Amino acid sequence: MGKWHMGDIPESWAMNNGFDYAQMAVHQQGQLTIFNDDAIFEGVSLGNADYVPTYTIDSNFRPDASAMMTTIEGEAGGPIHEIRMEAGERWNSEKYNEMNQAFQDKAMQELARLAGGEEPFFLQYWPLLPLDNTRAGRDGPQSPNGGLYADKMQLVDEWLGAMFASMEELGVADNTIVIVMGDNGHFTKYSPQSGYTPMIFRGGKTDTTEGGVRTDAFIRWPGMIEADSLLNSIVHVSDMYTTLARLAGADQFIPRDRLVDGVDQSAALLFSDEQKARRDHIIIYSNDKPKAIVKDQLKLKLPPPGENPIVAKFYNLYHDTREEYSVSTEVGAWGGQEFVRILNRHMARKELYPDTPPAFGMPYEGVENIRPETQAAVNAYVVRREAPKQ
Repeated sequence: MGKWHMGDIPESWAMNNGFDYAQMAVHQQGQLTIFNDDAIFEGVSLGNADYVPTYTIDSNFRPDASAMMTTIEGEAGGPIHEIRMEAGERWNSEKYNEMNQAFQDKAMQELARLAGGEEPFFLQYWPLLPLDNTRAGRDGPQSPNGGLYADKMQLVDEWLGAMFASMEELGVADNTIVIVMGDNGHFTKYSPQSGYTPMIFRGGKTDTTEGGVRTDAFIRWPGMIEADSLLNSIVHVSDMYTTLARLAGADQFIPRDRLVDGVDQSAALLFSDEQKARRDHIIIYSNDKPKAIVKDQLKLKLPPPGENPIVAKFYNLYHDTREEYSVSTEVGAWGGQEFVRILNRHMARKELYPDTPPAFGMPYEGVENIRPETQAAVNAYVVRREAPKQ
């Protein structure tokens, strides 16, 4: 339910990747709230509309958020349709607000449906909020902060509260694990009006500094995980897969024919015991290239090819959360080779178990009610894709 952001081809959609049902946004907030009609008018996105079409040669250079597909819905193996968007309709802040409320309402509806059954269930709900980049059509909670995202965080908090209350009413609160977490660092550099400030950790989304990769994460399981407990160990998002499989008694379904990134962190969570945590390092990537390694409280920024590794930058994250004061001499003299071994072991495993290459296909293929303007945008994309071959 909600944001998916894995691609615009069928191979990437949730209902084709193990989910029985999905109602999801095909694209992310770039289309939906950064260069829609209202955002262009407010100057959130520049260059999309402030030009003279008469003197423009390439009419396909600027994307039209209204021509792109918005929300699709379907069951596994069944037909897929775009919903809540008619041919010729413009995408704006009002449509974005409507989408977000609809995702919340559908998530609540699905929670009630699944809770009423006899089988264990997994409900994934990724709100597009708090990302909301325009002042147009805003309502709901406001804060002294005044930031566009900070205000919407209060609405997300209200929605979470409604879900927790519903779980109590449905009688499933004590036997349901709830995880609330972010998917990347804050959005400050893309949205200075967000109200967020990178005070403790430097950087944000797409950065390999701690501000780009650390996220808040909360887990709730009454009677099993102690309330208000804190786990300071390294936990990676891939650990949620293996940990939840173990807690749900489904670890026999974890594949054994490939390298699985996640480790089982159930003991650390259940006992609030960092000595039971099973991860002491993480390799941080940018796209498909490793850029940094964190081992315990130490972080190595990997030097690029051709740079002398002796001067590689190490940071002590306990003392320097913003990664501003390198301790290369103090750590590199004894620890440099140990970090090299971590990376070499990782790369050797990738040779044994190579990454699956990305899939390529035709955008929106298989959606049964594609709008004429959307089909025209796809046709224009095909022309641009084939142009280098001509």
